[in-house]
Amino acid sequence: MTSQILRDARHYEAIAEQTIPPEKRPAFHLSTRVGWMNDPNGFSYYQGRCHLFYQYYPYGTKWGLMHWGHAVTDDLLHWEYLPAALAPDSLPDRDGCFSGSAIELPDGRQLLMYTGVVDPGGVPGEPTESIQTQCLAVGDGVNYEKYEGNPVLTVDDVPEGGSKVDFRDPKMWREADGSYGCVVGNRPADGSGQLLYYTSDDGFHWRFESVLAQNLGRFGLMWECPDFFVLDGRHVLLVSPQDMLPDGYEYHNGNGTVCLIGRYDAERKRFIEETNHAVDYGIDFYAPQTTLTPDGRRIMIGWMQNWDTLSVSTVKSRWFGQMTLPRELSIRNGRLYQRPVRELDALRGERVAHENVRFSGERTLEGVSGRTVDITVTIRPGDTGNVYKKFAVWFGKNDACHTTLSYRPYESILKIDRKFSGSRRAVIHQRRCKVPDRGGELTFRMILDRFSVEVFVNDGEQTLTATMFTDPSADGICFLADGEVCMDVEKYDLNNDSKLGVQKREKEWYHRAGDDDTHEIPLQ
Repeated sequence: MTSQILRDARHYEAIAEQTIPPEKRPAFHLSTRVGWMNDPNGFSYYQGRCHLFYQYYPYGTKWGLMHWGHAVTDDLLHWEYLPAALAPDSLPDRDGCFSGSAIELPDGRQLLMYTGVVDPGGVPGEPTESIQTQCLAVGDGVNYEKYEGNPVLTVDDVPEGGSKVDFRDPKMWREADGSYGCVVGNRPADGSGQLLYYTSDDGFHWRFESVLAQNLGRFGLMWECPDFFVLDGRHVLLVSPQDMLPDGYEYHNGNGTVCLIGRYDAERKRFIEETNHAVDYGIDFYAPQTTLTPDGRRIMIGWMQNWDTLSVSTVKSRWFGQMTLPRELSIRNGRLYQRPVRELDALRGERVAHENVRFSGERTLEGVSGRTVDITVTIRPGDTGNVYKKFAVWFGKNDACHTTLSYRPYESILKIDRKFSGSRRAVIHQRRCKVPDRGGELTFRMILDRFSVEVFVNDGEQTLTATMFTDPSADGICFLADGEVCMDVEKYDLNNDSKLGVQKREKEWYHRAGDDDTHEIPLQ
């Protein structure tokens, strides 16, 4: 039975989303239906469709009482909003339904696992500190009933020394033998983060197995939003630590995401780390989740935002928060490579290409402009005996604004810079990464949407992601070089003109929810 709290959220979002014109949203990135969005949750396939839930506060564009928003897609690009999946309406989650995951059960139901939060009440008999436990809900892909046995993992299931307050973000998977595994973020006695490993025979009754991995004071403090999977014969851990210190050009985001590559010791039930590096070197990337597609690809999606830059938006709208493009993952040369999902190619319009363009100073190219574009640039020295000092591309450009991607070959430093993008706040606007030195040669693919840029360097060896809120009419692109550069440019407009009848389907979903008063919602 749907609670009144959830019914209210569903009715509110159905009405409020109609006040957001499609052209005021990203063209092909998923944004919140209305209100606030953060971490992706439950990124998974269920009955042939890809589902993505997300941390959600529908009633305002600031972080608030956490619900789960819900969207589905058939092609990883065209998203349909479904009614909110979870609301804080039970005792174990009265102060928020926090991040978690989803899987399909053998009986055809969808199982959600999430962190329920209870905050101090300040009255006798109430908790004196926040309590985080792991809870379940089961449903049909639209409506979910919370498990009567909640919570299924409590502070009693945390090993000695583990925090009872920072215990969250379960990521489930199903093993080949039909059993289930799950990793949960936690803080040990040293406060620096660890991942706890649990198993289950049925997905409902869980037992502690081991401390899968430990931070040991290296990468920030609390480890949030873990993910654990096998990729190209290696075991991979993704984790988002809080309050990291930089290590050279790695881990500059404070709250960022780390990729740990290694192997799993089945006897000790421990992850053995071999290499580590940042997942994204831009400004806005956090808390990614992955899923395995029916055709066997490991796909990742992340929250395209930074906790330290939440005031950067200049868009006056009833939404805040968007996801990255889904990215195909692989391991090469001991690193995690990321590429935009191949489905993006279907959005490409006419090809515009310029080859062997030699220039110094400033240069524009015929047909190369736009704010929803897929552009690949390859640069090399125009004079191999005298390598250029700097190359830059300005995009989202008009007379007042631009965002910059620049490269200095003598330092092998690539920088994203949005300080002139129209922001009215003195927040973080630059990030740098060190790329392999190839004598001034560099290839990058840049995906521009109305409010973001994602840069894939050297076929996805490194990525830089940033939001930008320059007016979408600022669509100029120009190139600058200090010294002679030889450049190839391939550009496509990206067209996404379908919302797939989201509102038309809404009544069907509300009838499935058992709501009898949907006629009161003014849907078009």
